[in-house]
Amino acid sequence: MTEFFHNCTTNERKREIEELLNNFAQQIGAWRFCLYFLSSTRNDYVMMYSLTVFENLINKMWLGVPSQDKMEIRSCLPKLLLAHHKTLPYFIRNKLCKVIVDIGRQDWPMFYHDFFTNILQLIQSPVTTPLGLIMLKTTSEELACPREDLSVARKEELRKLLLEQVQTVLGLLTGILESIWDKHSATAATPPPSPTSGESGDLLSSLLQSPSAAKLLNQPIPILDTDSEYICSLALECLAHLFSWIPLSTSITPSLLTTIFHFARFGCDTRARKMSSVNGSSHNSLLGQERGRLGVLAMACINELMSKNCVPMEFEEYLLRMFQQTFYLLQKITKENNAHTVKSRLEELDESYIEKFTDFLRLFVSVHLRRIESYSQFPVVEFLALLFKYTFHQPTHEGYFSCLDIWTLFLDYLTSKIKSRLADKEAVLNRYEDALVLLLTEVLNRIQFRYNQAQLEELDDETLDDDQTEWQRYLRQSLEVVAKVMELLPTHAFSTLFPVLQDNLEVYLGLQQFVVTSGTGHRLNITAENDCRRLHCSLRDLSSLLQAVGRLAEYFTGDVFAARFNDALTVVERLVKVTLYGSQIKLYNIETAVPSVLKPDLIDVHAQSLAALQAYSHWLAQFYSEVHRQNPEQFISLVSTALEAITPLISCKVQEKLLLSACHLLVSLATTVRPVFLISIPAVQKVFNRITDTSAQRLPDKAQVLVCRALSNVLLLPWPNLPESEQQWAVRSTNHASLVSALTRDYRQLKATASLPQRKLQLEDTKVIIHQTLSVLEDIVESVSGESTKSRQICYQSLQESVQVSLALFPAFIHQSDVTDEMLSFFLTLFQGLRVQMGVPFTEQIIQTFLNMFTREQLAESILHEGSTGCRVVEKFLKILQVVVQEPGQVFKPFLPSVISLCMEQVYPIIAERSSPDVKAELFELLFRVLHHNWRYFFKSSVLASVQRGVAEEQMENEAQFSAIMQAFGQSFLQPDIHLFKQNLFYLETLNTKQKLYHKKIFRTTMLFQFVNVLLQVLVHKSHDLLQEEIGIATYNMASVDFDGFYSAFLPEFLASCDGVDSNQKNVLGRNFKMDRDLPSFTQNVHRLVNDLRYYRLCNDSLPPGTVKL
Repeated sequence: MTEFFHNCTTNERKREIEELLNNFAQQIGAWRFCLYFLSSTRNDYVMMYSLTVFENLINKMWLGVPSQDKMEIRSCLPKLLLAHHKTLPYFIRNKLCKVIVDIGRQDWPMFYHDFFTNILQLIQSPVTTPLGLIMLKTTSEELACPREDLSVARKEELRKLLLEQVQTVLGLLTGILESIWDKHSATAATPPPSPTSGESGDLLSSLLQSPSAAKLLNQPIPILDTDSEYICSLALECLAHLFSWIPLSTSITPSLLTTIFHFARFGCDTRARKMSSVNGSSHNSLLGQERGRLGVLAMACINELMSKNCVPMEFEEYLLRMFQQTFYLLQKITKENNAHTVKSRLEELDESYIEKFTDFLRLFVSVHLRRIESYSQFPVVEFLALLFKYTFHQPTHEGYFSCLDIWTLFLDYLTSKIKSRLADKEAVLNRYEDALVLLLTEVLNRIQFRYNQAQLEELDDETLDDDQTEWQRYLRQSLEVVAKVMELLPTHAFSTLFPVLQDNLEVYLGLQQFVVTSGTGHRLNITAENDCRRLHCSLRDLSSLLQAVGRLAEYFTGDVFAARFNDALTVVERLVKVTLYGSQIKLYNIETAVPSVLKPDLIDVHAQSLAALQAYSHWLAQFYSEVHRQNPEQFISLVSTALEAITPLISCKVQEKLLLSACHLLVSLATTVRPVFLISIPAVQKVFNRITDTSAQRLPDKAQVLVCRALSNVLLLPWPNLPESEQQWAVRSTNHASLVSALTRDYRQLKATASLPQRKLQLEDTKVIIHQTLSVLEDIVESVSGESTKSRQICYQSLQESVQVSLALFPAFIHQSDVTDEMLSFFLTLFQGLRVQMGVPFTEQIIQTFLNMFTREQLAESILHEGSTGCRVVEKFLKILQVVVQEPGQVFKPFLPSVISLCMEQVYPIIAERSSPDVKAELFELLFRVLHHNWRYFFKSSVLASVQRGVAEEQMENEAQFSAIMQAFGQSFLQPDIHLFKQNLFYLETLNTKQKLYHKKIFRTTMLFQFVNVLLQVLVHKSHDLLQEEIGIATYNMASVDFDGFYSAFLPEFLASCDGVDSNQKNVLGRNFKMDRDLPSFTQNVHRLVNDLRYYRLCNDSLPPGTVKL
């Protein structure tokens, strides 16, 4: 063993040693040697190895061990434990405990009747209490929720046996904790009454409803010796594990709960830590930490009880008492006095204690608040005040985030409560109004550098985690809370937020007076370090507050539009003014004293002001529909000014962040607001000219696509509030055609040279043109795909020539998978959005071209040799076919045979044997769509046949193709890919729900039980355990088509074919499968069968060769 773990040993030698040791462990009498090693060695490695041999013997081979040997092992191992538990290293001792518990799991109470009584005796004898507690916790872990395979009957028996012991065990644990507490309490010196002791009385008495309980919790915390600490921590660990599986009941007594709370106080006692630092010795500071740990363990017990949603009536009162006691603790840790601020007090506590406490508060709000709020004696508002203090004094960002989550849960609870009780909405809101306004103000202060600079500077705004930086996450979570308060108290929230925004805007708008012209351009004449720092903070805050104002936009539209119109108008006017100001004095190009800091700040504020204005586009649209008849002047001026702010930014010289914000705003104005006068505004015409002018420098890809989408939508989307006759389609259609023509000029010229061989450099240029043009066209099509027929018609007329060019270019680039990928993306978007407009003949031509191009060789090349791009190409092609086979009517039906043969004869053979999931999901979705949308292609059910149900069996057509598809589905269940398995099981179930797949004669007679067999085998092999429930339900749906056949023929055959079990075991398995016909019982029977079959195989594998089975 020492050689094996020595760092000079080669891997080769390690393998040899491992083989030797494994062979030794497999020998039948090996355990005797191991028993000798255990009692005679002090080498940790040898002891650990010996225990592993025992573990293997007990869990895998126990059935085959002679009963004499079992008796010997049962008596020797506990003796060994008792003799050496004080001297063994803790990990060896724990492993030995687990091995003894493993024997109990197999043999108690039948062959090992004193297993549990021994544990109870150990706990009761002071010398062995710790050992007894370790055994108890291991028993709870290993027997209540056994991990190894046991038969279902044994699992149920063990749980029942343990439940019978619960009351005794809880009584013992209560006794241990109480006696230690009382013994040390007596000796704890009573501190002199402090002048502040009166203050906690009032809230506490109202919480606890009884002065005596309050007095009890105010006792000083005793100082425990190390042994007592250790015993208490073991007892609390036992309780936490027991609580995880015992049901809430009266055996969890009030005195046990009170005792646990006594120990929870250890976590919020900063005095213990203070004392340790005064005495300075490391022993004492360790004690302080240990005491903190007792608090953490006690809170873990409380949280286990809290997390149970199902509370029996008789337990409710206990719960109320638990909350009252926890809030006493909360009050204790958030109490301010002269020496401590709340924050410094929280900083002194153990981090994991704070975490546990926060978990408790989260469980309270999410699981129990609705239950407790109705108790008149529970002061919810005072609780919120404590939670408020606790939240805003958290020492870490993570802690603060977790508390914000609790507030979010509370706000959600309040919102849904108000929606369900509209009658007393006002009363509910009045009760909580002050708390919510306080919360809002404080959360807003927390995101501002003006009030919270030190903490905000610590947040990282560089590295992305889940697509957001730490700072963005902080801001986003804070703004969600602000938004939820806004939903409940709109006027308060607005009047709190808007003045703060105004203050920072004044600073920003006042910068104009500091702009001076210098030789190279404009410069911001603010140079003093302190001024620069203040400006930086103000700009950061303005940026955050602009995001807040944008987040609230949704609360001004819809039914409340008129009521909150003035507030919204104020905001939008300010935003328009700010964006125009930024664009006019070109703050994004200005020179500053600290360019690395102030320049990004100025750009960010400008970008955020555009984004905030964009958030109000739905409000603008509603404004437009209200005023377009009477006096639209105010609306027109808002939109025109906004466009004046946008157009100067649409240039390659502007930083991308700002450019994209401007483009997005332009898209929203064109798509959401759609004013009729947009096209005639000079600023918009300027953008048109810039985009269609070939000599102008092209914008970066993203921006180019967005601007083209906006311009296309200005021409294509119907104007709101106007009848069809006033839509001016003729003019708009001409304009759109010339826009697209200008955008695709270079692309359409490629057609002439497509078939000629190209030099490498030329090819790269061509690829760039294809990429740039198709990304714009695809986006234009996508943005009209949900619009009126007229918009789609005009769009297709303008694109027609480019689509034909694309089809002509396709064969020339079939071996360039990156180009094919982009082309197929474009065609897929066309099929999804404009297939009606393309018309049947041309669609047929496209599909035929594709079918001809994707030969077996081409598919093989794409899938096998071109990596992910090649697979993407084939997937997009299959997606196009999915759209085709879903089309109702007869138009595309002629393609079905060639689509099915492409799938089954070309694609499927290439991917069937590959382990990689590429292409499979798309292929099976296509096969599902073929069946789902073209059922009549396989099953011609005549009206007459359905009238004479049961007389005429439906006619089946294309049977071979149907069988091949089903065969493919069956094969997919034998593969390890769990996503594919889940998807395909869902498809079969859907076909059964919608088209009665399992009832069809061909399925019932030739496939049904093959599928059931495969699903059961999958359960037995535990290869797709995450899908147990879905597989159980599918098995039921299949079996229920022919229960008689399932019980009389399939089940006996299935059991007969099972290897690794003898005939007697097969009979037991068959007998235990009751002939139930309802879903819950049936799936329970299935899981029982699977579990016990695995268990029998495990037992039989463990028998020594030549064992005679009875």
